[in-house]
Amino acid sequence: MKVYNRTFNRDYTEIETVEAGIALTGAEVKAVRAKNIKLEQSFARVIRGELFLVNADIPIYQFARPQDYNPTRSRKLLLHKKQITRLISKLQSSGKLTLIPVSCYNKGPYIKISLALAKGKRDIEKKKVERREDIKRQQEQEMKEYIKR
Repeated sequence: MKVYNRTFNRDYTEIETVEAGIALTGAEVKAVRAKNIKLEQSFARVIRGELFLVNADIPIYQFARPQDYNPTRSRKLLLHKKQITRLISKLQSSGKLTLIPVSCYNKGPYIKISLALAKGKRDIEKKKVERREDIKRQQEQEMKEYIKR
């Protein structure tokens, strides 16, 4: 089971990655294992010296009871204290960096999240990358047509 943040490569440039555990309830674990998690609008934030995953959408598990369930609640990320202090210092030293989840996967019985220390891309940079990919795609298509002849 592996779920990717599909907008990550388009919107951010990755600087460093960190693997973290995530504290979930039983129904949330079952939902994540069924690949029902959306990481597109989520990010990690430091609150009182601890790291939390904010705005990750985990819809309620199909067979769970929906009593007071909030699908976008903040979930605690499990890291060593040294890792958290290192990330906090990097985030504070350069004000333009953020922690963005790249993927969610299971490692044995545990559910892990791959976080990236990333810098946001501007619209101009996004357009340049799209233009480069379009040109590359067009060249590959022309090569295929040339080979067919």
